Amino acid sequence: MSSDKYKDLAIKYKIDDLIGASIPGSRISNILKELELSRELSGMTQRFLQEKGFFALFSYARKEISYADFVKSAKLEQSERRRVIEEAAIIELDRQKLGKEALLAKQEALFVKQKLDEKALFAKLKNDPRNRAKERLSRLREEYGLTRYVEQDDFAKLMDILRRVDKGERLSDEEVVWLSTKHCDSDEDYLYSYESYFTDELRRKYHENEAKFYHGEFEKNKDPWFAVNASGHYRKCDEARAVETILKTIDVPSLKNQKLKSALCTTHGGVKRDLAKWDEALGLGKQAHDYTPQDFRPCTLIGAVYMETGQYNLGHSWYEKAVERGYSKDSVDSELKSIFQRLEKSQQKAMRDDLLSRDQERYRWAHGR
Repeated sequence: MSSDKYKDLAIKYKIDDLIGASIPGSRISNILKELELSRELSGMTQRFLQEKGFFALFSYARKEISYADFVKSAKLEQSERRRVIEEAAIIELDRQKLGKEALLAKQEALFVKQKLDEKALFAKLKNDPRNRAKERLSRLREEYGLTRYVEQDDFAKLMDILRRVDKGERLSDEEVVWLSTKHCDSDEDYLYSYESYFTDELRRKYHENEAKFYHGEFEKNKDPWFAVNASGHYRKCDEARAVETILKTIDVPSLKNQKLKSALCTTHGGVKRDLAKWDEALGLGKQAHDYTPQDFRPCTLIGAVYMETGQYNLGHSWYEKAVERGYSKDSVDSELKSIFQRLEKSQQKAMRDDLLSRDQERYRWAHGR
């Protein structure tokens, strides 16, 4: 018997609301199959029907009622089952809502207590030399956008990171991952999660420290790869002009490594893009593409410049080349969204019209509000 046939039987006998009724081999589907073949049900099967509340089906199997009467009774039983399930679902949603509200209230109370404890501690230590350290801690939290509630188990580690970053020290990769991760309450993490600790202010300072480190390494070793790394971090803390002082000292054509030459041109093109020097950015991007034709990075640079200057056909064309070379469509969409958000309103309208004319679903985020 086909799977569709089992579904038809479940509908015929008014138990299609039960998942097992349409599954071949389940007990209830086997019972329906027996009924359809006009076979007498065993005493054990009849008891099963009674125990599970299939009274109409029980009476029909025993030939105590007609099919028409069976349908009337079975519909009532089916409606009752659905009502019970719906009520149970509503009760469960209410339970979850109350649980979440209680948890949020708990977190709010903990936050208030933490602030009160801090105030009490500051008052107590007002004349203590250690009070200066507490004031510095409060300043660091405010400066780096972390005045909200901090998990007790995370507090010491986070404060240590803030002190070191503020002094210009570098962070390990593990610490950056930790900062970027959402931190949850261990007992109720399925209901409530905090934002990551990597705030915009802290992220900017991190990139500033990294940029200075790689800049220093370049000055000492003259290895152009350090200049590439410094450039990336300077750009992420909005210090594109600082990159110019590094990159203009490198004679790119004299280098032998094509990948390095391409990376230098690409990052320099990115700097020119940040400074709205569009023609120079395009020239460097195309030069990078000539050095490494199969690298997607120069393609994304050129595509971004064309999109920002309203040359949408060229922009999409270069992004398509980037995808052909390994760049993901999701990354392209992320870049386009970032470009869109930075544009003036009039430019946004033009870009919105272009994107929506190409794919309404893919670019639905560009719809005006």
